[in-house]
Amino acid sequence: MTGDLGVWLYAVTWSRHGVEQLSGLTGIVGEPVRIVAADDLAAVVGSVPLEDFEEQPLARHLEDLDWLETTARKHDAVVSAVVRQGPAIPLRLATVFRDSDAVRRLLEERKEDFDAALALVTGRTEWGVKAYGDRTALTAAVAETAASGDAAVGTGTAYLARRRAQLAARDTVERDAADRAERIHSRLVRHAAAGRRQALTDPAVSGRRDWILLNGTYLVDDERTDEFAATVTTLGAEFPGIRLELTGPWPPYSFAGVEREPR
Repeated sequence: MTGDLGVWLYAVTWSRHGVEQLSGLTGIVGEPVRIVAADDLAAVVGSVPLEDFEEQPLARHLEDLDWLETTARKHDAVVSAVVRQGPAIPLRLATVFRDSDAVRRLLEERKEDFDAALALVTGRTEWGVKAYGDRTALTAAVAETAASGDAAVGTGTAYLARRRAQLAARDTVERDAADRAERIHSRLVRHAAAGRRQALTDPAVSGRRDWILLNGTYLVDDERTDEFAATVTTLGAEFPGIRLELTGPWPPYSFAGVEREPR
């Protein structure tokens, strides 16, 4: 590469976790990945041309969905390689610094934050759970629950109760679905070290038309992965009309919590 170079930041880890084994790994523009160290922290970085990655050209790139997808995949490949060596904090896509000294200052200034974040993710992995609603099935499930208290009354009265419950369920299905999604999230959090509800995915971005009720990310102890997956299966059976999708394991993007604007 020619011209002025900036520094793209992939992840931060503790230097004692063998990041030197990343030799041969390349980044988003095919650049060799290298280490910027400060004390016992190590930032995994790559050099990128500023003519393409300064603020204005980078903003244009981020509007290009093909570029974004390709770059995100390459960024994640580096992050995943780092995570395989030990606990690491992934940095968000397009975190670019002017030079290595700026990265080193970040490590020094935010050392306590990085140490705390690394301690949080040690021995843990991120998992995603999405809940999708079937409006018809969910309306029927809500109506059945509402009418269940009238099951012992006469046949005619029970029929009217079921019809009232069905009509009411149509009006309240959005609220009931949100309540059930919150109950699912609360149960999952109890089986995780941490959990977050993320913004619901825009169908225009995901390419799916499903009615999404929950987009959750959970930091799970590695020895409790099977337990967490079993809980997802159990919850899927407990909530008719809602389908749960478990994905992972992922690097702990949702639990970094130490990002700042690049300089």
